[in-house]
Amino acid sequence: MTEFQQKLENKKVLVTGGAGFIGSNLCETLINLNTKVVCLDNFATGHRHNLDAIKDNENFQLIEGDIRNLETCHKACKNVDYVLHEAALGSVPRSLADPITSNEVNISGFLNMLVAARDAGVKRFVYAASSSTYGDSEKLPKVEDEIGKPLSPYAITKYVNELYADIFQDAYKLDTIGLRYFNVFGRKQDPNGAYAAVIPKFVMKFMNHESPVINGDGTYSRDFTYIDNVLQMNLLALTTDNADAINEVYNTAVGERTNLVELTKLLKKHLSEFDPEIAKVEVKHGPKRAGDIPHSLASVEKAENLLGYDASHRIDEGLKEAIAWYWGNLKP
Repeated sequence: MTEFQQKLENKKVLVTGGAGFIGSNLCETLINLNTKVVCLDNFATGHRHNLDAIKDNENFQLIEGDIRNLETCHKACKNVDYVLHEAALGSVPRSLADPITSNEVNISGFLNMLVAARDAGVKRFVYAASSSTYGDSEKLPKVEDEIGKPLSPYAITKYVNELYADIFQDAYKLDTIGLRYFNVFGRKQDPNGAYAAVIPKFVMKFMNHESPVINGDGTYSRDFTYIDNVLQMNLLALTTDNADAINEVYNTAVGERTNLVELTKLLKKHLSEFDPEIAKVEVKHGPKRAGDIPHSLASVEKAENLLGYDASHRIDEGLKEAIAWYWGNLKP
């Protein structure tokens, strides 16, 4: 029995946004640890098929509802030990196109969940924060206590989440931990839609022998983080006994950056193992995207020191696993 299983077996964990990319991976991981899981999702961006592997498990409960409804949040938090709050409207471009809805979900919905967790006596509230909080700070690597001015409505909402979490600890003694995700990728990530993430979007383009379009000259870089690293961070945040680790925010990343030109080369390399013709597909370039930060690179020293984090997958290892999954599940 693993340490995680010892601490989480027969505990009850609520995963909001549990039908989404990260949320569904968390639900499945927890079920495999013999944890009781409640999934709350309104299926605005999540998918029912993400839950196929666990939907009939006796330890799994699905609540279809919206975090913008406080009564729903109270229902979901009833008798729950821990909350993993993943529900949000992601995407910088989406928030620029519709800042009001992003604010309602990401701030009002977040506050509803904090209130419901407080009222239910939840032991710990772990939430998805974002690297977008670093804003216009040019310092690399990004260190948790040094942020800049937000560059999008989405970034503002995720920063406000951190401020609210801090207040709820001070005022109500609700233990919180925020995980600032850096460009997460991997199995179950949706390649479709206007706001699809770059890796699954490019993978689908290559598999269709179509040219992906890089915004700008391709020198912008990101700390691409494989889903298994994110799962590890969430489990560590849920189970840590280190008092100094509670009520903090942590970069959830690898600590290495890859620019978009390098990324497309890696994608072509791994995809060409399945289809050699993909090596011939050219990449196109378009205009820069509003609200994008040029470079993102995390320091993971704080997570290593306080949580015992040890990234299991670098970019190349993660892409190899992710592409095998994409090919087996998303190939047209």
